[in-house]
Amino acid sequence: MIRGLTRGGLAMACAALLAACGSQRAVVTSPGPAAVTVPLGTSLVTAQGTWAIAVMGGSAASNNNFWQLFVRPAGASRWSLVTPEGAADNGGLVAAGASTSLVVGFRPSQNLTYSPLATSADTGKNWTPGLLYADLADSPGALAISPSGRTLALLQDGTIQTAPTAAAASAGQWTPLTTRKALAASAPGRSCGLTGVVAVSFGPNKDPMAAGSCTRPGVAGVFTDAGGTWRSAGLVLPGKDAVQVLGLTATTGGNVALLATGNSLLAAWWNGTRWTVSAPVTASTVRALGFGADGSAWLLLGNGHAETIGGAGGSWQALLSVPPGTVTLAPQGTATLAPGSSAAAEGYDALAVSGSKLTVWQLHQGAWAKVQLITVPIVYGSSS
Repeated sequence: MIRGLTRGGLAMACAALLAACGSQRAVVTSPGPAAVTVPLGTSLVTAQGTWAIAVMGGSAASNNNFWQLFVRPAGASRWSLVTPEGAADNGGLVAAGASTSLVVGFRPSQNLTYSPLATSADTGKNWTPGLLYADLADSPGALAISPSGRTLALLQDGTIQTAPTAAAASAGQWTPLTTRKALAASAPGRSCGLTGVVAVSFGPNKDPMAAGSCTRPGVAGVFTDAGGTWRSAGLVLPGKDAVQVLGLTATTGGNVALLATGNSLLAAWWNGTRWTVSAPVTASTVRALGFGADGSAWLLLGNGHAETIGGAGGSWQALLSVPPGTVTLAPQGTATLAPGSSAAAEGYDALAVSGSKLTVWQLHQGAWAKVQLITVPIVYGSSS
């Protein structure tokens, strides 16, 4: 661990909750076809501000990799370290935001067989501890929160669990919603040839959604749950390649998905009745991805390249090659564009890591400028 116990006593609270319920580490039972790997590094935007997740430190093999959470509060220009304290984070962090809160899940690592949770409503100044009695999936889309506080969690074996409120999630009151096997055996699952689940979200009508990879060419595995019956969201792409959903999130009045098919990456926006699909970007490696406000999204690709896109109907715009060590991007906010511009309607920070140092870069007059340096107090060897 990097620091001591949390302000809310995360580790002690999780231990107390776990004592009342056994757990077993989930295992992936059905590998999918060759797929694009999506690391956990990401960013997201809530009413509180912009959040970014990055891994820092040293070797994962030596348990010297420590995942960190940073926030830039709404209206502010500088980032702060707000990683919840008191639980080992070597396994990775997963986050999801609602209008007034953010929940963070700790993936199990070493001998930990469950996933501690932490929720904040004040930009990470204070955290309320919680617990998921299972192994949270190794995917940046493994958690979702609806405006009502209903929470979804995707487990490593493809099971989806739900809690009716944020308070229930914090109290460990989770119930199964579906499993990968059941979803694959449903009519839409059989139709697309579902092989795995990678993300959960909520649709425009606040019904749960799930997304993953399919073997049937052109069919994207995006599903909605209507009163216990899973239905296809109807996302179909041209071409003869299988489709993999890389990310899925809710927007105001709809959803946005990031997709991979063949050697192409695309964005797709759903308003509850129809999909709008972007032109493709050619790439085979995704180092990180994330979503901004109003349906915008970004991709950090191999060789230092990055692509951003605005809302529905937008076009991909290549950013200037990112600074060395960049592990994630984060939206800055709405920018002014020339009339008719197809560029994404946001600027971006590039967050670069070197050991225990995080450097924040911003594009300024056609060049990346260093604007902030954060040194994280990592205690190497503290997790061994």
